Amino acid sequence: MSEALEKVSQEIEKLQDEMVNTLVELIKIPAISPDYGYEGEYDKAQKLLEMIKDWPFDKVEVYNAPDERAKNGVRPSILAYYYGEKGEESPRLWILTHIDVVPPGDLSKWTVTEPFKPVVKDGKVYGRGSEDNGQSLVASLYAVRAMMNLGIRPKRTVILAFVSDEETGSKYGVEWLMREHPELFRKDDLVLVPDGGNEEGTFIEVAEKSILWLRVKVRGKQVHASMPDKGLNAHRVALDFAYHLDRLLHEKYGERDELFEPAESTFEPTMVHGPADSPNIAPGEHEVVFDCRILPRYSIDDILADAERLAEEVKEKYRKEFDGKVLPEIEFEVLQRMDAPAPTDPNSEIVKLLREALRRLRGKEAKVGGIGGGTFAAYFRKLGIPAVVWATLDETAHQPNEYAWIKNLVEDAKVMAALALL
Repeated sequence: MSEALEKVSQEIEKLQDEMVNTLVELIKIPAISPDYGYEGEYDKAQKLLEMIKDWPFDKVEVYNAPDERAKNGVRPSILAYYYGEKGEESPRLWILTHIDVVPPGDLSKWTVTEPFKPVVKDGKVYGRGSEDNGQSLVASLYAVRAMMNLGIRPKRTVILAFVSDEETGSKYGVEWLMREHPELFRKDDLVLVPDGGNEEGTFIEVAEKSILWLRVKVRGKQVHASMPDKGLNAHRVALDFAYHLDRLLHEKYGERDELFEPAESTFEPTMVHGPADSPNIAPGEHEVVFDCRILPRYSIDDILADAERLAEEVKEKYRKEFDGKVLPEIEFEVLQRMDAPAPTDPNSEIVKLLREALRRLRGKEAKVGGIGGGTFAAYFRKLGIPAVVWATLDETAHQPNEYAWIKNLVEDAKVMAALALL
């Protein structure tokens, strides 16, 4: 281990209590998308700015994506720069974390604490957003704080990006930043997205599947359930369509790619909705949502075309006329779409640096692979900028009793510092 890295690692260990306190304070502030009926990230971003206002960053910038649904009409993202040894001419390392979190879900399943009343217990910090993405956000902050405390300028300028709207598609986060401020990004930048990994911190993600969230809307004719022939039960039509779509997609797009975990495309029906509020109503409307994570070899357009063809078959099967109107109707709404970009080269500089950091600090060899989840890394790959996803996580994200290990806060901060120093 280099002398600078050893000193920085020791300094990070001394900062452990401060790191825990910072994570606790951030968890207390819900930062949930207006898509879920909440106010967004404004308050949490302001708290973060207040926390770092006296830190000797060389530059701190705030970019506000307009969103009239959010508090004060904006979805903020923060960029904090700590220059390398050659000042603004230094090569650059981005570490991107997100400040938004998902809703708490079923409160009755939170048995350790309430979602936004963090608790420190048994070496863990419990609370919504503790692991996703608070752990990595705080680790990135204190990787830089340790260098600041020691007066060390790294080999690479570190750009800490704290970004909104990761959990609901990045329309007001990274996607907006890249569209509205392309000058921020350079082809020779290195990018770490610490928002996925495994318990050992030995998995480096270099590829992602395509993402398709598809809502299927079926319209029939509502009727009393005792007289089904007088109407058209949209629920039955939707069940038939969803069953056959699920089967079709798994059979036609069923190849495996061992780079990914899981190795095949996944097509999961996740949400259903219907207006019937009584057992004796045969509903006239029904919705079902599919979450599809698709191997890059397959085309989302082909999948949508197959869904359209199947819809025509199902419509013909149940076809009825009511007052000159032909039913059922089956419509599609794409809630989210992200076509998978080319993977990051496993021999790229950022991959080599991360593998070397893990060897030096943990004595471990990392595995390189792909995942089904979507992260910020995909947006950088689309620009031709190599990006990796890595962190040390138990994968409690989006679950009740979500937690972050304190040891992971500290040890991941050391790895992030190493990427800037080596």
